[in-house]
Amino acid sequence: MKFLLGKKLEMSQIFNDKTVVPITLISAGPCFVTQVKTKEKDKYQSVQIGFEKLDPKKVKKSQKNKEFRYLKEFKIDDLEIADYELGKKIDVATFKEGDRVKISGINKGKGFQGAVKKWGFSGRNATHGVKHEHRTLGSVGATGPQKVFKGKKMHGRMGNKRVTIKNLEIVKIDLKNNLIAVKGAVPGRRDTLLEISNSQMSNV
Repeated sequence: MKFLLGKKLEMSQIFNDKTVVPITLISAGPCFVTQVKTKEKDKYQSVQIGFEKLDPKKVKKSQKNKEFRYLKEFKIDDLEIADYELGKKIDVATFKEGDRVKISGINKGKGFQGAVKKWGFSGRNATHGVKHEHRTLGSVGATGPQKVFKGKKMHGRMGNKRVTIKNLEIVKIDLKNNLIAVKGAVPGRRDTLLEISNSQMSNV
């Protein structure tokens, strides 16, 4: 059972014997178990963990009873619930180099965009007769039922949605500084909250 919360720092690269490996640096943990939910009491099993302790001197009124800035739940199996108790610390030592993980987060919001940018449409031909329509959507309706079908790819808000990337490889772990280097890109901008777990896990 492996899961952790962290924040995206930046992308970088490292060198191995033959090639350059693009990586994303993640500041992960330490997290602490704040609640253990059981089937008998809560109708389902999960572990709630907290990330980023709040400074009592800087806590707002709306955060008066909060100890952590972020709280997330992860479902666990019957055999593993005994491994967790209130206050247990979870850090990057949970993982090891070479592990395959899935990472979830909110991707970058790009505002209201046209269909060419949002969906990769080719647009109209840049030839004689096409005027002011190079990036238009084209036909959207049908001849028979005279309406636009639900789910049609059109213009609209782009990004700012939860995205999960699976099968990412952990290249390097820095225990001293609580850093994880993952091969490839992960969702979001700098300081985006990320949920890191092994592929068998599912979060609530």
